[in-house]
Amino acid sequence: MSIFKLKINFEEADHEPVELPIAAGESVLDVCLDNGIELQHNCGGVCGCSTCHVYVTKGMDNIEEISDKEEDFIDRAVRPKITSRLGCQCVVINGDIEVTIPDQSGFMGH
Repeated sequence: MSIFKLKINFEEADHEPVELPIAAGESVLDVCLDNGIELQHNCGGVCGCSTCHVYVTKGMDNIEEISDKEEDFIDRAVRPKITSRLGCQCVVINGDIEVTIPDQSGFMGH
């Protein structure tokens, strides 16, 4: 099994960037949850909402291509960008990636 590097940056000022291993076939959401990093996932990680929205800052070619369904949910995310992906759909296929988790302090249920 191939193991790559996932670098996670945070928009929230009180969060330090972290680097974690990510295996081919694993999603950014899985790695965050396995490592105690809070990434909202109201739908349970099944591409049914936009709360696990992240920005891919490096390695876009190293993750699975975006689906039409995912694009629809990104359109509903807070401050979407051209590099926006859903953490649950951000599945590594081959190589390191870097993401930024938007400030989540505005979400309900915190």
